[in-house]
Amino acid sequence: MSDRSENLTDGRVERQIVRISAPMSLGIFSVLAIGLADAYFLARAGDAALAAVGFVYPVIVAVTAFSVGLSAGANAALSQARGGERNAAAVSRLGLHATLLGLAAGLAIASVFWLAASPLFSALGAKGEVLDNILVYLPWWIASFPVLVVTMILNAAFRAAGDGVTAAAAMVVTAALNIGFTPVLIFGYGPLPAMGMEGAGLGTFLARAIALAGLGFLTLKRGMIAPGQQPFEGFAASAREIVGIALPAGLSRAINPAGLAVVTAAVATVGDVAVAGFGAASRIQAIALVPFFALASGLGPVVGQAWGAGDATRARSAMRSAAWFCVAYGGALAIVLTVFAQPIAAVMTAGNDPAPYTEQYLRFVGWSLAGYGLAVSANAAMTARSRAGWAMGLSLVRIGVFYIPLAWLGVLTIGYPGILAAAAVTNVAAFWAALVVTRATKIGPSGARPVRAPAEGLARLAGPGEPGHHGTR
Repeated sequence: MSDRSENLTDGRVERQIVRISAPMSLGIFSVLAIGLADAYFLARAGDAALAAVGFVYPVIVAVTAFSVGLSAGANAALSQARGGERNAAAVSRLGLHATLLGLAAGLAIASVFWLAASPLFSALGAKGEVLDNILVYLPWWIASFPVLVVTMILNAAFRAAGDGVTAAAAMVVTAALNIGFTPVLIFGYGPLPAMGMEGAGLGTFLARAIALAGLGFLTLKRGMIAPGQQPFEGFAASAREIVGIALPAGLSRAINPAGLAVVTAAVATVGDVAVAGFGAASRIQAIALVPFFALASGLGPVVGQAWGAGDATRARSAMRSAAWFCVAYGGALAIVLTVFAQPIAAVMTAGNDPAPYTEQYLRFVGWSLAGYGLAVSANAAMTARSRAGWAMGLSLVRIGVFYIPLAWLGVLTIGYPGILAAAAVTNVAAFWAALVVTRATKIGPSGARPVRAPAEGLARLAGPGEPGHHGTR
């Protein structure tokens, strides 16, 4: 069956973004709900299991975020190819090359994570029963990582073609399976023994494997990737094009959760109960930010196709609309989190000792989340415009210059409230920085004259990419 795709270079830009983002919001919510479900059930398995999730969550999100970056590289290359002059066969072959590259990267990263897991979590402050829980969970999760990477690449191929529904459906199915498996494997049922944390990891592996099988079948049936008579023709050029965007994009997306892992180590100086509460708040925050993530998933293909077609004005219009959405939704979200912080925290911690830490985070940090949302959108737009180096620079500044130093300074001076203050200041700074870098890369949300880049070297990472240029940017 032939490849079915949508032209995103025509029609109202807001409509095109919503058409992809709306179904993706459900898909992303479903994926993040896995973390909430794990926390919900493991909280009822004991404080040690919940604290283990607090340590594991930011690290696996960082590793997962790298796979999202790889898919963003594939999305940028494929969406620009569709918006430009390439024929369907060339686009399908590019999709195949992206999938093979993703599989290789997934296997390599999984191997490194396997070897580094024990010393890494020990260095982050996990010990005793908490560390034991982590080490029985990770083997199954690590085994599922290459499966996840390939799934994300295939999702990117559908989104680049303007099909957000199929990509979202795959994510929903994965989440539904995972959430269904989790309580059965954690607590046992019938002949199945109770596996605790190991059961949560096994559930993730089974869900991802089943979902990939279904998505792979649809991908081949619709011709989204196709080997053709010469499947490796142009592979080197494809690799340069995809990796040139995917590597900085992957690092950009991994920087934020990796920084969260370092901040979690700062929280660990307060105690395991604080780690459990902070971890629960981080997962609740991730769910609350789903509309921002969905917006970014729709913004990328629209900007990518516009840039591939040489329409810089349309790319800027898309970014402007995204900025206004971030401000509006961020304000509404702050009110909701403030009003409902206490009952939300009680549910996610089973009403135990970590609850006050979760509640404090939601009430205070919630007012700054619009800045985080704009940073996420800016990253997606710059990556789609082949400026992934700039996106990586934005993430580095947010985490390395603001969050980590301020979090450690805060916790050493005033304790847990210092962590909260650091998160809020970081998000406010990210809002300003996102405006600066998007204008510098000529996709800013205003018609202001682009500012000079604060670091010229970051731009060179992405190579030339002005409108009207096709191929490697």
